[in-house]
Amino acid sequence: MRALAREGRVLWVESLGNRSPRVSGRDLGRLARKAARAAGGVKEVEKNLHVLSPLALPYFDPAARAANRLIVGTQVRVAMARLSFSRPISWSFLPAAAPVAGRIGESFVVYHCVDDFSAFTGTPPVMTELEADLCRRADLVVASAERLAEKLRPFNEETILVRHGVDHAHFARALDPATPLAAELAGLPKPILGFFGLIADWVDVELLARVAERFSAGSLVLVGAAATDAGAVRARPNVHLLGRRPYADLPGFCKGFDIALLPFRRNALTLAANPLKVREYLAAGLPVVATAIPEVESLGLCRVAGDAASFLDQIEAALADRPGPRPERSAAMAGESWESRLAEIQGHVARVMVERGAKG
Repeated sequence: MRALAREGRVLWVESLGNRSPRVSGRDLGRLARKAARAAGGVKEVEKNLHVLSPLALPYFDPAARAANRLIVGTQVRVAMARLSFSRPISWSFLPAAAPVAGRIGESFVVYHCVDDFSAFTGTPPVMTELEADLCRRADLVVASAERLAEKLRPFNEETILVRHGVDHAHFARALDPATPLAAELAGLPKPILGFFGLIADWVDVELLARVAERFSAGSLVLVGAAATDAGAVRARPNVHLLGRRPYADLPGFCKGFDIALLPFRRNALTLAANPLKVREYLAAGLPVVATAIPEVESLGLCRVAGDAASFLDQIEAALADRPGPRPERSAAMAGESWESRLAEIQGHVARVMVERGAKG
């Protein structure tokens, strides 16, 4: 969206969510924060990039969907009118947008699928129905992984595969002598094995515990919020759970990592995933050891392991083969920018528009 904002105005409508809230402090807190943001109206957070936090019913039954079609649709139309939008293109990333997408006067509808949402823990079954509905209504469906494209193509023949890009310049800062090392890494025993991202139930915490045990003389650094039980690693003296850190700080962490890890479980969710962090690790020049995820294997630039023993062995091999950020690894990602991915998608949008016009 930042790349699109260089060409024109973008209204980013914050997520309606993929599940109904539970009676918990965490969910109630999220609802309160969302309501507070909604009260602030449309905000321009960067040049040409505006953000709307809509009020919506956090449910997905037919009555709630009909209500959200009116409630959220009205808020989006008012925001677009305030920003003087004409002939807008809607670009949705979540099935929960189905009640609204294609119903707010768009000239073109894009559904951009980046995950198998039906495989997330706690996602209601209705999301499958909503996604199919959104696909059928879209003029173009973009999938970030081959398995996602195969899943969605039966609902819309205009389904294309466009894999993720990467903010190469940002992560390549790990190679810049002027980039400061993250303070949390200073003085940690080497080797430093690193991971950043949400520690959720698709992360194999037990595998990480085995990594910490095998490389007990070194350090295992986990940067990101823990949304699952991390007890298997939390008590180990060489594991450093640092919590969430700003995106701007990630190159400083990459600068100190010797090896970057992708310790994902293999399940329906991850087998259809295209983990963005792998491209970010590589853009930082880091060697990557990953579990056998199809999109990681297709990239061909990582050490891939089929089981826990192999994962540990691949770390050993990576440590023996020029660990730490290296320019040649970063250079392999130089052509994988978000701008190039956007240009690819824009080409397909233009093609479909021309074909649709030719059909009358």
